[in-house]
Amino acid sequence: MQGVRVLVGTRKGAFIISADTGRQSWRIDGPHFGGWEIYHMTGSPADPNRLYASQASDWFGQVMQRSDDGGRTWDTVGNAFDYSGEVGEHQWYDGSLRPWAFKRVWHLEPSADDPDTVYAGVEDAALFLTRDGGQTWRELPGLRQHGTGADWMPGAGGMCLHTILLNPQKPERITVAISAAGAFRSDDHGATWRPINRGLHSEQMPDPEGEVGHCVHRLAAHPANPDVLYMQKHWDVMRSDDGGDNWREVSGNLPSDFGFPIAVHAHEPETIYVVPIKSDSEHYPPDGKLRVYRSRGGGEDWEPLTKGLPQEHCYVNVLRDAMAVDTADPCGVYFGTTGGQVYASNDDGDTWQTIASHLPAVLSVEVQTLP
Repeated sequence: MQGVRVLVGTRKGAFIISADTGRQSWRIDGPHFGGWEIYHMTGSPADPNRLYASQASDWFGQVMQRSDDGGRTWDTVGNAFDYSGEVGEHQWYDGSLRPWAFKRVWHLEPSADDPDTVYAGVEDAALFLTRDGGQTWRELPGLRQHGTGADWMPGAGGMCLHTILLNPQKPERITVAISAAGAFRSDDHGATWRPINRGLHSEQMPDPEGEVGHCVHRLAAHPANPDVLYMQKHWDVMRSDDGGDNWREVSGNLPSDFGFPIAVHAHEPETIYVVPIKSDSEHYPPDGKLRVYRSRGGGEDWEPLTKGLPQEHCYVNVLRDAMAVDTADPCGVYFGTTGGQVYASNDDGDTWQTIASHLPAVLSVEVQTLP
């Protein structure tokens, strides 16, 4: 391993934070696209030099960026995200109907074996695909038009498709999550879809066990065991052992089961990480103590990881795409906060160091382990 590259998207630009194999000394490069919101920046597993970034502003709209040299230089690529077929309508907060409208790209998920193939999750919730490195994008309309789309409505942050899981053992399987609609799965490369929300319970819904309408914050899975899915929901940490067909709660002894990110250890499929937040109205750590919680048994039994993290007067949030792991050994764990801090652990989360202190609010964190 040559080192690690941490890709950080923020409210006012992108930053690339690099370290060598020891993961002790860090160098910050940026901002790239200063002043722009970078909702997500990620790298291709098939080519360590290929990066993609979702750049947006209220004035200029959505701009897609691609780098072929690890972020040293960038090129603007295709920005046309057009909904397929009839646009139709979806639910709004007050129960009225609104037309579907494209607003921004929330999440980019590159293929594991082709740097030119990337999936994009957007707001209003839809799934797009490029096979030419971002030059052109087409919607996979079966998701939005499969039958329940008219019943989806925005979560507090917008109606975003924020999670895309590609199954390395079943290439035909794609799993996504939408706030506030729930989780959905395709078993035919995105042509057709079905909701996978059995076992979820959401008191704020008219039917708390409804087929759709659940506010899922994030999904995670380990590539060696991709049918085991983990979910951080609006309330509750959940687990499925059958690819999402059925879910059960594994919040266990967490101080709060509300939060946004969830991540899986690179080498231990049953080790997962969450960052509890006090409540859906108080988006900061319980008791003002920033604690990552780790379960080594796939949920239920959780331990706080605090060494190196602020344990008093800390009132930041950690957003859904702002936690990631590297593939080094021991596993590195990384997360960013709305206060502009980025924390890193090079020992499975046992201890933490601050690798950036005064960035704009962090929207996303991804990690590349460089060969």
